Amino acid sequence: MSELFDLTGQTAIVTGTSRGLGQYFARALANAGADLVITSRRRDSLVEFESEMRSLGRRVLSLELDVRDHTSIERMAKEAIAAFGQIHILVNNAGCNVRKPALDVTWDDWNLVLDTNLRGSFFVAQAVARNMVQHGYGRIINIGSVTSVAGYAGLAPYTASRGGIRQLTMSLADDWGKYGVTVNCLAPGWFETAQNRVLYEDSEWVEYLKDRIPLKRPGAPHDLDGAIVFLASESSRYITGQTLLVDGGISTGAVRATVSAKDKP
Repeated sequence: MSELFDLTGQTAIVTGTSRGLGQYFARALANAGADLVITSRRRDSLVEFESEMRSLGRRVLSLELDVRDHTSIERMAKEAIAAFGQIHILVNNAGCNVRKPALDVTWDDWNLVLDTNLRGSFFVAQAVARNMVQHGYGRIINIGSVTSVAGYAGLAPYTASRGGIRQLTMSLADDWGKYGVTVNCLAPGWFETAQNRVLYEDSEWVEYLKDRIPLKRPGAPHDLDGAIVFLASESSRYITGQTLLVDGGISTGAVRATVSAKDKP
């Protein structure tokens, strides 16, 4: 069964790897055998992580990428293909967020989030898929969120972008399936990242969050390792257009239940 999860000899592009979950995705793929293309808007922010990945015995190329700039996207894809020839896996991870009440969201706030998370993901996928289609094989993993299937106050642009990612995933799966390219969405629940760290400084909020998660804890980054390798590997060959929620069960809508004495076991 191990060959179903073996990525040896494959090349993966992981966008947004200067910090956070992007680095965990890249580590998991590298540990499964994949060589890496890692990206950030500032290449110098990747130096330390690139060295870490090379220490695993992987070939690694770090590239600048601004997903809001079409020229930057096309250049990144061209350089990655020139270096490795074939791109087998794309993890569309680069993203951003603006937390504001809906009445306070500005035109520029909206454009920043949607242009980064949704438009950027599409055009990165398009640029890389040209190579995948040519070779008749590819695994595209768009990173969504539990907000791909649920709405939260204060996150209007973000939830719109992540809901769009889910719909985009289905559309691209239908478009590119005939070329041997699968497209799926990995949707994490509540994981502490640089974007949301301020929330986790509020102990009352964290307790409220844990009450709503059936597994009673926020996600830890390594909780995503198995899912990212699964979607990138041969083990998911007949899965496309799907959204895989890794959220501890919060999408079930669980809330704290009031249990009477007679109901207790």
